Amino acid sequence: DSGDSVSELPEWRPAVYRKCTDILWLLLFCLFWAGLVFISGYAVVAGAAERLVLGYDSFGNICGRKNTPVEGANLSGLDMTNKKYVFFLNSCSLEIQSPKISSLSLCVSSCPQQQLNSLEDLQSFARNNGSFLCVYSLNVSSYTVNPKAAQLCPTLPVPPTKSFPLFNRCVPQNPECYSKYASVLISMVNEMDVFHRILSGILAGRDTVIGLSVLALAFSLILVLAFRFIQTLFIHTLIALVVFGLLFVSGVLWWLHYDYRNDPSTELETEKENVKFLLGYAIFSTIITVVLLSLIYVLRKRLPFSVQLFRIVGKIIGRIPFLLFQPLWTFLILIVFWVFWVAVLLSLGTAGTAQATSGGQVEYRALSGICYMAWYHFVGLIWTSEFILACQQMVIAGAVVTCYFNRNKNNPPPHPVLSSISVLFCYHLGTAVKGSFLITVLRIPRIVLLYLCNILNQKKNAKHLFDCCSCWVCFPKSCLRYFNQHAYTTTAINGTNFCTSAKDAVCILARNSAKLASISCFGDFLLFLGKVFVVCFTVFGGLMAFNYHRELQAWVVPLLLVGFFAYLMSHSLLSVFEVTADTMFLCFAIDMETNDGTAEKPYFVDQELLTFVSQSNKLTEGRNHRNTRPFQDNEDGTELQPMV
Repeated sequence: DSGDSVSELPEWRPAVYRKCTDILWLLLFCLFWAGLVFISGYAVVAGAAERLVLGYDSFGNICGRKNTPVEGANLSGLDMTNKKYVFFLNSCSLEIQSPKISSLSLCVSSCPQQQLNSLEDLQSFARNNGSFLCVYSLNVSSYTVNPKAAQLCPTLPVPPTKSFPLFNRCVPQNPECYSKYASVLISMVNEMDVFHRILSGILAGRDTVIGLSVLALAFSLILVLAFRFIQTLFIHTLIALVVFGLLFVSGVLWWLHYDYRNDPSTELETEKENVKFLLGYAIFSTIITVVLLSLIYVLRKRLPFSVQLFRIVGKIIGRIPFLLFQPLWTFLILIVFWVFWVAVLLSLGTAGTAQATSGGQVEYRALSGICYMAWYHFVGLIWTSEFILACQQMVIAGAVVTCYFNRNKNNPPPHPVLSSISVLFCYHLGTAVKGSFLITVLRIPRIVLLYLCNILNQKKNAKHLFDCCSCWVCFPKSCLRYFNQHAYTTTAINGTNFCTSAKDAVCILARNSAKLASISCFGDFLLFLGKVFVVCFTVFGGLMAFNYHRELQAWVVPLLLVGFFAYLMSHSLLSVFEVTADTMFLCFAIDMETNDGTAEKPYFVDQELLTFVSQSNKLTEGRNHRNTRPFQDNEDGTELQPMV
């Protein structure tokens, strides 16, 4: 029986001769991207992203540029190069009359910063500032004599406004007017309310968002260098800083919630919304703090092993030139792709035909099929992002595998990162496509649930239903992401397709889970603490910055995005340690199964790693009969040869 079980084990050998894997999936991905290219071209031709970003008036003129006339609209096609701001004639009483806002809007060169109480004030403002607040057909000299001036000019009194960076609109500064104005503008398109809210929040606090993003990048780079070079001192310091950061950020959130709730000047709906979000942030932060502090206390005795683990991982990374900087290239590629995706989304969201109404105004009618294109485009965002991350994982895993399965540790293979990239692009892109597709399949139901929850947000039990279903969807996604990484490593070793590699990886991990699981999990936990450190101190900087600029009423969403960006940045840069450790342990498990340390089958493993695993799992007594001298001048066995 033992002979039969041994014969059923997969043959683990570092492949020298490879073949292309999962070709059909690569072809499917190419066809999918052909569809994305078609949608992008269609969006560029039919869309007008600048109409959303720059703003436009009721007559089809985009503010800040020259325009082409629309048939049937006499006031269209005007040169608005010097008129960059959208001004609503009735900004204090805006209402939605599907599919547009009821009030007339004009392009003006400057917004009135003081209240205008009469037509004479409007005329004086136009002559002094060159900004005409009445309909274009009404001459400035006729403001006070034309009997139709009351219909062609703004409702009096005109409240003081400011060219707030909210899609270049003249935003009223009166609290009552602003509350009504903001609620109508944000909900102008029901299907895009979340997108409008996010984009307006980013534009409102763009300088602060950029500064905090740079701060997150700096923290992440410091963490990477610290994990690489000063593991012993840094890990103790990191845990202390994380504990301090969690307690401090939670305390600040509760204090800000109390301060905003009891602030008598909190009158606007957006400010009241901030109070609710602060309460949610404070509760979430407190729960995370309690959980992480409990885990830190339970795992405190394994801290010495974590120091040794990162010392070993640091040595492996040190043997592979430029591996530490590989995530930077991945992140830059992701940024370029996301910018492209947002540009296409803006164009797609404004794709429509201009039609003149009976009153000489212009309406934009959405083209048919746009909704389906938007969903297709959104799937492309998830799938392509996951594919780029999968390629990064395969490159790192391939480089680590190349160096691990090398007899002479003092003479590492030349250019392992370039060799891994060449192997990926020549043979295994289809495997990365298939793995990323499986993650996408598990992400999409959660997005659909979030969309349905947003539609049914007035239903009493909708949120609880979403939370339950979301947890049910997220758990298998996290497990699949973990096994995907090991499948990519197996593909880098054996050159097999995704399914075969996943099956082999699961089998060997199941047989060695007792030996390696605790070590790998604690290493991942420390890396997660590093990400928490970056998020905590970035969010704290954001809280201080936005709190001192309370005129930016819509700062809750930018703060959430800053926290997400900080986590994403730290995850991208620290993933090199995570992938290296996981790959190293999988290679170790394979090495232990296929070799026995004898002269005929010597280990590939480094003596330091073998000792570390044995000590951490208290298995030294059970392995005393094995020869633990892996470095012999025996050339038996197959080594992984890097591609030239």
